[in-house]
Amino acid sequence: MEIDDVPMDEKAKRMRDLLSSFYSPDASMSSSPTGSSNRYASPLEAINTTSFNPDQYMNILVQKSNLEGLLQRHVEMAAEIKNLDTDLQMLVYENYNKFISATDTIKRMNNNIVGMETNMEQLLEKILSVQSRSDGVNTSLFEKREHIEKLHRTRNLLRKVQFIYDLPARLGKCIKTEAYADAVRFYTGAMPIFKAYGDSSFQDCKRASEEAIAVVLKNLQEKLFSDSESIQTRAEAAVLLKQLDFPVDSLKVKLLEKLEQSTLDLQLNAENLTSALVNASSKDGNTSELVYGASHEASVREFTEAVRAYRVIFADSDRQLIKLAQDLVTKHFDSTEQFIKKQICAADLLLVFGTIWTDVLLLGEVLNDAGLLDYSLKAAQVAVKQYVTFTFSRLLQDISDALTQVHTRKKEGVQEYSLQLELEASKKAVLQGSMDILLDFRQLLEDQSGLIINQRDSIVDWVQEGFQDFFRALVDRFMLLSGKNNSYTQSQALTEATQAEKVNAGLVLVLAQISVFIEQTAIPRITEEIAASFSGGGIRGYEYGPAFVPAEICRMFRAAGEKFLHLYINMRSQRISVLLTKRFRTPNWVKHKEPREVHMFVDLFLQELEAVGSEVKQILPEGTRKHRRTDSNGSTTSSRSNPLREEKLNRSNTQRARSQLLETHLAKLFKQKIEIFTRVEFTQGSVVTTIVKLSLKTLQEFVRLQTFNRSGFQQIQLDMQFLRTPLKEIADDEAAIDFLLDEVIVAASERCLDSIPLEPPILDKLIQAKLAKAKDQNPMTP
Repeated sequence: MEIDDVPMDEKAKRMRDLLSSFYSPDASMSSSPTGSSNRYASPLEAINTTSFNPDQYMNILVQKSNLEGLLQRHVEMAAEIKNLDTDLQMLVYENYNKFISATDTIKRMNNNIVGMETNMEQLLEKILSVQSRSDGVNTSLFEKREHIEKLHRTRNLLRKVQFIYDLPARLGKCIKTEAYADAVRFYTGAMPIFKAYGDSSFQDCKRASEEAIAVVLKNLQEKLFSDSESIQTRAEAAVLLKQLDFPVDSLKVKLLEKLEQSTLDLQLNAENLTSALVNASSKDGNTSELVYGASHEASVREFTEAVRAYRVIFADSDRQLIKLAQDLVTKHFDSTEQFIKKQICAADLLLVFGTIWTDVLLLGEVLNDAGLLDYSLKAAQVAVKQYVTFTFSRLLQDISDALTQVHTRKKEGVQEYSLQLELEASKKAVLQGSMDILLDFRQLLEDQSGLIINQRDSIVDWVQEGFQDFFRALVDRFMLLSGKNNSYTQSQALTEATQAEKVNAGLVLVLAQISVFIEQTAIPRITEEIAASFSGGGIRGYEYGPAFVPAEICRMFRAAGEKFLHLYINMRSQRISVLLTKRFRTPNWVKHKEPREVHMFVDLFLQELEAVGSEVKQILPEGTRKHRRTDSNGSTTSSRSNPLREEKLNRSNTQRARSQLLETHLAKLFKQKIEIFTRVEFTQGSVVTTIVKLSLKTLQEFVRLQTFNRSGFQQIQLDMQFLRTPLKEIADDEAAIDFLLDEVIVAASERCLDSIPLEPPILDKLIQAKLAKAKDQNPMTP
């Protein structure tokens, strides 16, 4: 035995060599490989080889080991010898048992074989007896069997002859019953006999059969080209003509044109889809029901059978048929695209998809290589994405329509229209409309069959992207409705202010408040719904970032709301500015007459402010905040204190003219800081107060551009004094109102040639007269 390369310990090697030498019949054979392999081994390792030298082993062992080592080696060798003896004894016992078992087996075989030879001889004798008797029977029946077979062949021949003679009558019956398939089968079955004996024995039968089959050919051709016949009937006629060796290849183009014409009847139509969906929804709402019902499915099945027959007739027509089927599916999705542009819901779209999916499956059974399933799934993805896009477009239009009702009612001359109703309608259009389309899109997620299968992640991404794009478009639409561009700058303020008359100011105020509503209410609600039902996605690439970013949308609408609020203030201020322009540019202030009453422009000014108050009360909350210094983002300072101003106005004209400039500079040293323009908030008081302040500042600037005589100055004084009380009732910041009114009077005195004010009694008398007149004109006024 050869020694394996697997490393083994010394004991295992010795055991293997010992067993090998024990079972080897030739000691030289067992020792030679071992000796060759251990030729260069040390004497200590050669103890298991035939070339072992005991004396040399002992000398080396004594030289290398001490007494304790020799004793240990002695004990180990004694134990190994004992183990080897035990192993050898066990091997002998095991082999002895095997030898006994083999002996018993051989004895049993000898006992079983005894008697078998006698049985085999008896079996052979019986087989030979049976064979001899069978040969005798075959010999006795041979002549009768030959006679029977001859009679059977004669009988079959007579049947064929009878069939040939009866063939013209059979063909006539088939023509009467229009059983053309049987007629073709009978005639083709008789063709071999006609070819062999048609010119001799069966000449008359052949001629009559040919006449009958000519009628069959004519009728089949008529059916093939008849528009009243179904596609299946025409296809069967073509198959029968081919079996009769009629040149049907010339009919290939005409039959294909018939198939193309039949696809026009199978196309889905947007108008028919609408009416069919109404009928389908009235029948238990079964979403698996075909749009066109059983008739449409029957037509498609008929078309598929015609295609199958066409493939059988024209084996090389797969390319044309595949193109025909793909064109039909393409037209289905074209009709679906037109249908989507109508105001439909997801359930309607799923009904249409169910119809298309059924058609695709039926066509796929016939045209396996057309790839209609993959093509339809891709087209369905495009259709679903288009449906999501159009749904958001309709929502955008609904919100725009709800907002423009203010403008429409104003143009139609409706006297009473409520901005609050328009605001509530707009809020409902935004929030409820968004919730409705989310519920609608959820139906697409829940339906994972047919064309919608494996589109969940894509739908989630499209919905999230759709909301992001929708709110961006909504901001742009708000800007368009307000007459502003989205890229609004301060340099455009004057240009857009001139267009204020073209845009309803109430609409701008509604836009401001609806923007706040979207930021604070709509976006959080929509975000919660998206997180609950439209989480996941992942088709969108990570490099593009998240599809729906609520924080960005909130920032857009927060900025838009502030823009609209300031635009509303500018529009209303611009109207008042036009009123002030007419007021100050019309009269000649140098030749102004002595004031007799408060000027009518004051009434117009208060009417404008009343209109502003009426609008903001419908849209904005009341608010409880009054003017605070910390809320100011801009301020102006008084140039005079009230005691100095009262003293100056009561002086004589000569003294005031001399000391006016000096007092102005001295008052600056003792000035009281008054904050005018505070941050505008979305409250009634903040908006009205801001408009009043802007109007008074505009009034001050107009005054500074004029030159007054004493009467003109007194008229300004009278008007401002009358405005003091109603403006304080309208605005929140009384200190700023007082300051601005005083500034207008001071500016008029500075531009006056003879600035002698009205005496307080006269001033009060004129004001009371104005109040009494106003009360007479409007008894309901307190």
